[in-house]
Formats: sequence, C-alpha cells, structure tokens
Amino acid sequence: MKIKFFLYSLSLFLFSLIQAQTITFVSEKNNQPLPKVSVFGKDGSILAYSDIDGKIDKQSLSPSQEKFQLVYNNFLVATLSYSDFDKSVIPINDQVREIETVVIKNNKPAKYILIKGNFNSYVTVNNKLNAYADGIVTYIFDNKTKKLKSTNVEQYRTYRLINPKEEKKQTASWDYGNSLDVPKLKKVRNLDEYKKKNIKIKELKGNIKDEIEVTGEYLQQKEFALFGFRFFDLRGIVNIAFEKDSQKTLKDLMEYNELLFIKLKHKSEESYNQIISYENFYTTEISFGNENDIEKVKFSKDNSNYKNQYWQDPSFPNMQTIFSSFFKGDLQEQPNKK
Repeated sequence: MKIKFFLYSLSLFLFSLIQAQTITFVSEKNNQPLPKVSVFGKDGSILAYSDIDGKIDKQSLSPSQEKFQLVYNNFLVATLSYSDFDKSVIPINDQVREIETVVIKNNKPAKYILIKGNFNSYVTVNNKLNAYADGIVTYIFDNKTKKLKSTNVEQYRTYRLINPKEEKKQTASWDYGNSLDVPKLKKVRNLDEYKKKNIKIKELKGNIKDEIEVTGEYLQQKEFALFGFRFFDLRGIVNIAFEKDSQKTLKDLMEYNELLFIKLKHKSEESYNQIISYENFYTTEISFGNENDIEKVKFSKDNSNYKNQYWQDPSFPNMQTIFSSFFKGDLQEQPNKK
C-alpha cells in the first residue's frame, strides 16, 4: 500500500513539474488557445513557436534575453520580461487588426479553382534569421479532381545574407537562401493524404476559423550521414485553417503554414545547428474560371521581381518589418528584375 501511495505521489509531482514548464498563450477576448505565436528574444532569435494548443516550453526561453516580443499573425502583440513567463497561462490581445474577409468571385461551376493570396517564407539558423522572401501567389486547382495544376507567383522579393562565409565545413555560417520556397499546397485538397504512419493530427475549433495541426518526426533515434555531413531530428509541422464549421474544402481555405526542422553539422563540428524553415500562405481571394493563364514570374532566390510595393498594404503579412528591427542591414534585398 505504501509503495502504491509513493508511486502515486511521485507521478503527481512529476506531472506538476512538467506542467510548470509549459506556458499557454490564450486570446484575451475569448480565452481560446493561440497557435503560431512566435517568441522573439532581444537579439532577434525566434525562441519558441506555440502549437495548436497555444503551448510552448518555458525551457526554450533564456533569462539572458531579458525582453521578449510576441508576434501573432505577423504583428507584434506584446513585449514581456522573463518574469512574466512565471504564469502558466498568458492572455494576448490577438485583435490588433481586423480579420480580412476572403473574397469569393465567380462562384459558378468552372474548370478551375483559383486561390490567390499573400505569402512569406524564411529560414532561421540556431533561431536567427538567415534568409527571407514574401510575395503574392495564385494556386490553380482542377475543380473536378481538386489536384494542384500550377503555382503562379505574381510578385515577390527576397533577402539574403550580405557576406555569407563559404567555408564548406562550417554549416552554421552558410547562406540558406536556396532553401526559401513558396508554400506548397499540394495536399490541402485532401486531408486524408496526411493520415500516414508516424503522423499526428489535432484539431482546434475557434470562433473565427477551424485549425488543423499535422506533425511528423523522423531520424529521432539515429543520425543520417552523407558526404561527411550529419542530419538528425527531422520534424515537420503543418497548420491549415479553414472557415469555421465548414466542410474544409479548397473554397474554405484561409491559411496554410508549414515548419520544417532539421539539425545539421559537418563531422568536424562539435555541435548540431538547428535549421528551421517557415512557409506561410494567407488566402485573399477565391475564384472559379475556365482559364488558367494567370500572369506569373519565375521565383528565384537570387533576385526580387515586383511592379509595385505590395508589402505596404496594411493587410500584407510583412514579417520583414519585424525582422529588420533586429538585423538592420545583415540581410540585403536582392535586385528587382521586374
């Protein structure tokens, strides 16, 4: 009996200890969890990113960072000190701007579904920004099969490191700009495609949108070696948001966010470097048509290509403004080849 009581007490203690290390961000307005909140340190490092339950691990935050900025929906929503994270639940004002309504055009039977929106993509190395891109893109789906036919980037800009080191064996100093990409919506047409072994799916019903989080993990027990490089702890997280209480079809799509994590080092390096790729898409317009000849430009990581300053639109997810407050001139916009 004493052993059972001891084990029970021990389990309660461990559970409370684990809980104490978890912080949950919730909406100040309705107390619902807030996924996809980025926690920036004073040096611009992205230290944490909340999951679909609004949770982060407090251990990812260091007291040396002193001040922390919370970014939600591409806007700065709060500045906190380390002591503020002593609370297990932190309310956030998530209504810093109005939710943009997705415009539906030509809602009639047609050959194609065209989903237009804004995107941003960026790569961090050991939590610090290494490359950035954003722009406007239209995805064209076959209305019958719902398969993605083409990805049409209309305008974009890219930022790369000014003076990257080219030492092959120092992976922490590499320019990872070639990893920048436009969000990939291939599987959005059929959520069953995510239902595979080692994949976890969770859903959050909100007041405005329903969100789905898909997570997968690989190379967790053993590293993969190739040409002197070591790869380890590969993880992926996909967040998809649909209109509230919808059938979660293409015409209900509001947001798509994808994170890819991998640890990398050369065999001569002592420690792994954490590489994280973020890709985000926000729907602005959905239309139906029989033509798929949307104007597009080739997306290149080595240049920008835009006709107007689209990022100045108040509704555009301009993360570059937030990043530039930390990195100043460390990253340089690539030449505009309009």
